[in-house]
Formats: sequence, structure tokens, C-alpha cells
Amino acid sequence: MIRVGIVGITGYTGEELLKILSKHPNVKIAGLYGRNYSKERHLRDIYSHFSHLDFNVKALSIEQIRNECDVVFLALPHAVAFEIIPHLFETGVRIIDLSADFRLKSSEIYERWYNVKHTAKEYINMAVYGLAELNTDEIKRASLIANPGCYPTTVILGCAPAVKNYFVDLKHIVIDSKSGVSGSGRKDTQEYFKNEHPNFKAYKIAGTHRHIPEIEQELSSLSGENITVSFTPHIIPMERGMLSTIYLDMKKQIPLSLILDKYREFYKGRKFVKILDENVVPTIKDVLNTNYCEISMKIDKRTNKLIIISVIDNLLKGASGQAVQNMNLMFDLPETIGFDVKRRD
Repeated sequence: MIRVGIVGITGYTGEELLKILSKHPNVKIAGLYGRNYSKERHLRDIYSHFSHLDFNVKALSIEQIRNECDVVFLALPHAVAFEIIPHLFETGVRIIDLSADFRLKSSEIYERWYNVKHTAKEYINMAVYGLAELNTDEIKRASLIANPGCYPTTVILGCAPAVKNYFVDLKHIVIDSKSGVSGSGRKDTQEYFKNEHPNFKAYKIAGTHRHIPEIEQELSSLSGENITVSFTPHIIPMERGMLSTIYLDMKKQIPLSLILDKYREFYKGRKFVKILDENVVPTIKDVLNTNYCEISMKIDKRTNKLIIISVIDNLLKGASGQAVQNMNLMFDLPETIGFDVKRRD
């Protein structure tokens, strides 16, 4: 059994991790830890729907994690993980960090976009970007995983085969993304439903969203060229789910059937990415409460654009589900173990 710890249980990602891991057949939950807890609290006092689980949430202790855990998930806010990871890394416990603190390979870029000094720069190059479908072998060997962001997951999975196969113009990538309000955290979600729901709005427009450098970094790595994207995120009036519409200029006329073949070949054997048939368009509802990414595409012949639709549950494939998928790879387990893999064909 894999002995697992979770640091940060009160946010969405911690809650979703616990839902998956408490049912995982190869996992023993060895410890739940709260960063700001001075004394233990029973899990049922935090989440009544986990009353069937007999766990106490303890104060964060590096020594306890070292003695109790084989792997630890950090479900913490940005700019917190790099205060903890240097101490954890030295214990030999494997780490899956769900924050953005080690996703970017340049500390200078991180500091510019997150407006905080990075205090654990020496660990950046030790971290593997945990997009399982692209970095499987590296994830299996990793001691530290930087779990991807939700928007980047939809965009990178949606774009990767097109970017890798060079049949689109890499200078003109436009991304229009919609997210349920849970993407901004539990506090903001509660505030939204209290004061603003229903509402639909764009935010962080004109190249100011923090996920932009992550998207550009990974697409540039795939293509071998420096890529700049135009990215506009939106909030939609639902709690969870994410849909990205991506516009790519075709270099030449290629039949859609050939592009679909390239996509299916690229993701062959990857259980959590589904390339839909030509006339099927995915919706958020299709992937809610699953770890799947569904992708469809059309060619607008009038403008010669490839239009890609990519949908996920932002709390699962965009966060906690992907983190458990990474854990499975790290411990040489099937990617799908611990998940409900029933889905439409």
C-alpha cells in the first residue's frame, strides 16, 4: 500500500484528493495535515460528508510526514509550497505540488507573474511538469511533481498534436476559455454565489492571467519555437467545469479526417483523453466529476482556421484527479486505478 499524506485539506483540491484517495485500492491515507492548525481537529468537524472516515487533521510536521508517508500532496496556495518543499525534499518523501510554485522553469518569470520572490529556486529544475500524457517517463522517475494548472491542461492537451506536427501557424494562437467559479478557490466561489450569481464575465484580459507563461512554456517546449498566445479567460455561472475554444491558423489545407487521425495517434493508449468524432462536440456536462479531457475540432474553411474544443472538470483533470493520475505513474500503477472509468464511447 502507498502511504499518502495530504497537506491542505480545507480547499477544493484537498477535498477532491480525499474523495479519490479514500477509495483508491492501493492507498492508505497516512496523514492529513493543516498548515495553520495548532491542534488536531476531526475530519467530520471540517466536512460532514466525510463522517464515515475516521481521520484527525493534524498540524503540519515534516518529521511526521517523513515517518508516515511515501508520497505527500501539497494542496496549498501559491507562494506557500516553496517554503515547505526544501524541508520535505530532503526527507525522501515524493511530492506532488498542486500550486504553481514549480511549474515555471524560470524563477524570474514566476516572480514577474506572481509578484512574489521565489525562495526555493534550486528545486525548480528538479520538478517535473506533471502533464501525464506528455511526460510519462519523467513522472515515473520524479521526486517532485509540479501539477499543471487547469486552463493550461485544456489548452496544452488541445494543442499538443497540432503544435508537434507543425501543420498550424505558431504565431497566431487565440484561446477563449470558460471556467466554473471553483477555479478561483472556495472563498471566492462562496462570495460569487452570495453576491454575484448568475453572472458571466471575462477577467484578467489583455494578457494578464498567470497561466499564460505556463501555456507558452509548454507549447514552446513541444514545438521547439518561442510561442506567444492570446488568452482570455471567463467565469461562467456554475461551480465546476472548464471549456477552452482554441483558434489556430492552418498552414495549408488538410482534411479534418487526417488531423483527427494525427490526434488519435498522438494520444493512443491514453485512457483519459478522448478525441471525439467529427460531428460530436463535447460539453462540460460530459466530463463533470471525471478525470477525462474530451477534445473535438472543426475546420473553418472560410478563414482556414482549425477550431479546437477541449473540456475538463477543472477540479479533477485540472487539479486533484491529475495529481492522483501522476501518483499512479510514480508508483508504477495503471493510470486509471482509483477512478471511475465509466464514460460514453
